[in-house]
Amino acid sequence: MPEETQLVPEEATAPAESGSSRLEEEGDIAADYLEELLDIADIDGDIDIEVRNGRTYISIVADEEGDSLASLVGQDGEVLDALQELTRLSVLSATENRSRLVLDISGYRGRRNIELAKIAQDAADQIKDGQESVALDPMGAYERKIVHDAIAELGLESESEGEGPRRHIVVSAAE
Repeated sequence: MPEETQLVPEEATAPAESGSSRLEEEGDIAADYLEELLDIADIDGDIDIEVRNGRTYISIVADEEGDSLASLVGQDGEVLDALQELTRLSVLSATENRSRLVLDISGYRGRRNIELAKIAQDAADQIKDGQESVALDPMGAYERKIVHDAIAELGLESESEGEGPRRHIVVSAAE
């Protein structure tokens, strides 16, 4: 009796998609979503995509001088954070993979990272001046990660405490 030959679709035999190309695909999907959003809102902006450190970074910058994108950042980056989550959902819907992409608008994240480094340094100074622990104001997961990294670089320990919108960092001396 002859052996049966099983036909396998070409995609099934192709090598697994590399992480880098998956992140590039994420960036393309996110950029398309954001471009459509900018068109609907009649806001001009250029979208840049960068893949580094295992993440996709999307930046929207104004075409011309002025801050026409300020409304997309919102107070304390609240609108920016919401847009980032919506963009992640768009990628999830298209790829069925959770995205960790980071969205920046008009350089807000870079400016905020400088502020977060100062917050970490101020907390470290308080610990070095003898305070046992310092509780920081609540912040989102992305910002907490930046502060945790800065605190570790300063040779101290940090821990997240609280739930939901009250989740915050407590800094203490390394044991």
